[in-house]
Amino acid sequence: MKRFSLLLLLATLLFVGCKKDKVDATDTKSFQSSINDMASSLSTLQQVKFNEALYVLKTFGVEGDDDVSELHNLGKLLNGKKVPEIMALADQVAQKNGIAWTSKGPPSLGEMNIFGNEKASEFDANDIKASSLSLITNEVMKDSILGVKGIQVVPRLVDGTGKPIDFSGAALEAVMEVYSGGNRLLTSKNLMQDNDFKGFTVRFASLPMQKIRDNKIDVTVSVKSTKKTYKMSKIGIAVNPKALLSPQGNPAENPANPNTDIPATNPTDVATGTEIQPAAPSGDPKTSVTRFLNNLGSQNLRGAYDTSDNPNWGSYETFSNPTSGFGGVKNINVKNITTQSSNAISASVNATYDVTDKSGKTTALQVTFGLKNVNGEWKISSYRIN
Repeated sequence: MKRFSLLLLLATLLFVGCKKDKVDATDTKSFQSSINDMASSLSTLQQVKFNEALYVLKTFGVEGDDDVSELHNLGKLLNGKKVPEIMALADQVAQKNGIAWTSKGPPSLGEMNIFGNEKASEFDANDIKASSLSLITNEVMKDSILGVKGIQVVPRLVDGTGKPIDFSGAALEAVMEVYSGGNRLLTSKNLMQDNDFKGFTVRFASLPMQKIRDNKIDVTVSVKSTKKTYKMSKIGIAVNPKALLSPQGNPAENPANPNTDIPATNPTDVATGTEIQPAAPSGDPKTSVTRFLNNLGSQNLRGAYDTSDNPNWGSYETFSNPTSGFGGVKNINVKNITTQSSNAISASVNATYDVTDKSGKTTALQVTFGLKNVNGEWKISSYRIN
């Protein structure tokens, strides 16, 4: 009897010793087996959080064309990692993607199983019954100088009357795709846990100017529940061309591009190829910048416009537009103006100042002004926010 008990104890110890404490991603079967072994050593609450962490990593930590490829890539990402490392990695991915989830918080995503549920649970928080998906777009990040710099895209699951439905505790995978002229420019993922979901923010500075057609984009959002994927598109959303990502080295396309240099032009007689000698400029180029900012701060927009020769600012009507131009400026507090470089043809001036718009919002700016000699007078020819 003692011998039998000893053998039983040895068998139990051998079984326990064979359990894996880190991910083995040799193949899908080994991957699932190692995950199950690791979960079995956790408390019930810890198992729920562990499964949530795996779901966050599979959904947002790896890419794949389908569930099989996502699972394969997740195995490669986690191979050799133990539970604490997986939880820490999930925290990083959630924070990076703006997901309201932490490994230390209470269970919030429901029952998750990255390998698929073998049997239905009594309650599935992701089994949302809606009629369709609606999309709301709002302008955000408005700037008194550049105008609107992005849009917020908010999906809502609605009933047959168009009223948002109530749900909570879900973990619906929401995917936004941005197109222009039929070309996909951007893809973003997030978790929709309830119908107060904040949605997605499309920053115009992340959209390449050369790929935007007619200054418009199309947005498609899909939300995946247990039994159905809801999809909705919004076509022809206007973008602000001044806030788009311009090609490198071409500041004339976008004065907000922080990584471009102000060009110095060398006027040449096209017919003869001989250099034209411009009239010598009078005064310091920073005087023109000071006059521009003083006029702008006192809302003398015509006076400010007359100090410039900048084709990007267009006509006076465009320049003084209260939404997309300088018409929204209420006050300017100049802190510092210095001439960075100057020759007989062109100059560069740096200015630091606070600009307050008519809504009362104050923004601190560091701007580089490019100037050119126009008949002996310094005119602002380019403008770049640093």
